Amino acid sequence: MKEIPSFTGFKPETVRFLQELKENNYKQWFDEHKTVYQEVLLQPFRALAVMLSPSMYNIDPMFDLRPQKMLSRIYRDIRFSSNKAPYKTSMWLNFQRMTTHWENFPGYFAEFSDEYFMYGMGLFMPKRKVTDHLREEIGYNPESFKEMAQTALDTGFEVAGETYKRPLSNDLPEFYQPWMQRKNIYVLKTLPLTDERLFNEAIALQLIEDFTQIADLYHFMVKIVQETVSPDH
Repeated sequence: MKEIPSFTGFKPETVRFLQELKENNYKQWFDEHKTVYQEVLLQPFRALAVMLSPSMYNIDPMFDLRPQKMLSRIYRDIRFSSNKAPYKTSMWLNFQRMTTHWENFPGYFAEFSDEYFMYGMGLFMPKRKVTDHLREEIGYNPESFKEMAQTALDTGFEVAGETYKRPLSNDLPEFYQPWMQRKNIYVLKTLPLTDERLFNEAIALQLIEDFTQIADLYHFMVKIVQETVSPDH
């Protein structure tokens, strides 16, 4: 197997390629620029995945760390979509356990798009019973959860996810409401494409540091899912 080069950052051409792809989203243009795609987007992402893998293994040894499983494809599935553009104008990697689906099990991600670089962790499309149980657990032990949540906020993450149209009634203080009122719940950071860290190994070191900081929150979410889907629950 061909050795993957060390990660030295993305390139200014990475931004240019994604922005030009947005303007020229058709097969002929992409075919003419496929080597550019491989050099400035695919290869750096593979190298980033490899550089992050040892630290992510320390967070969860059950993560699927095969590069082909961690990276998104550039090709869009347009069979059932009204948007017939054949290519995505972003690429992402994710850290997910083997045999689990990102929709209902917590995972980490990092995405480079034509507009921003974004990364985070959470439950992206969980079943209602999972978020119900998450709220129960927060209510049972709010101080323990607050410590994990505050660490994420202090690290610079924000709470995100679709909120319920009607607020759910609970007796917890305001601090907890961003976590209690969501159908899906995750934490994320968004960086502008002008951030110099993107163009050297600093972004990899930042991801390792930030992902490690929120490991307790990740494990809390894993426990919620496991308890929800267990036969005894």
